[in-house]
Amino acid sequence: MARVTERIRLGPAALNPFTLHPYEIAGQIAFLDSVSGGRAYLGLAKGAWLDQVGIEEERPLAALQEAVAVIRALLAGDDAGFEGEHFTLAPGATLAYPRVRDRVPLSVGSWGPQTLRWAGSVADEVKVGGTANPELLPLVREWIGNDRVRLVTGCVTVVDEDGDRARERAREVVGPYVDVVARHDPTLAPAERPLESFCIAGTPEEVAERVVELWEAGADRVELGTPQGRTTPGGVDLVCDRVLPRLNC
Repeated sequence: MARVTERIRLGPAALNPFTLHPYEIAGQIAFLDSVSGGRAYLGLAKGAWLDQVGIEEERPLAALQEAVAVIRALLAGDDAGFEGEHFTLAPGATLAYPRVRDRVPLSVGSWGPQTLRWAGSVADEVKVGGTANPELLPLVREWIGNDRVRLVTGCVTVVDEDGDRARERAREVVGPYVDVVARHDPTLAPAERPLESFCIAGTPEEVAERVVELWEAGADRVELGTPQGRTTPGGVDLVCDRVLPRLNC
């Protein structure tokens, strides 16, 4: 992607420090920033479903805070070392990759008010994943605590010429997200799980309308996530040819 693009940002959304050490995260981002000419960004999150691979998260916010400190020190070329509860970095430790910039934009993914408040003080943007619920976004902005940090939402997206077929396909793939997201969204009643709260699906015109609705609710960016269509190539083509022009993108 870095070699065949010139303007788009490139980065993971998101990595977590429980399955990948911050030193490795910093190295990967430094390398991506180098090969892309300074277009990398870093997405970090606590992550979901880690219990399924036997990982227990103890004090996840503290781990995220330490991970950011380690990554930023390494990207800045600071070799003073770091001693934390979760991570350590020996004095003199540096990256074995070229550094284009001393800092890359940071995106923090979370649903937790406490984590979002912290992210509001250190991140460039916050992502609330797995949701297309416009009623949630003003509340998330309150949790962030300022208007400086960009608010991003992203979710399963299916665009198709046949809106009903798009929604059918979305139901097939959105299931793993619903249980995780529904219990964290305080604007939804316990038994309330409408499809449109968790994904964007429909015709190109309907998908564009949903994006505008989320913009108007406070999203600075809306990510149209996989599978994009009943097939990914077909969905990407429709997004590019039929959705983005309606959004003046």
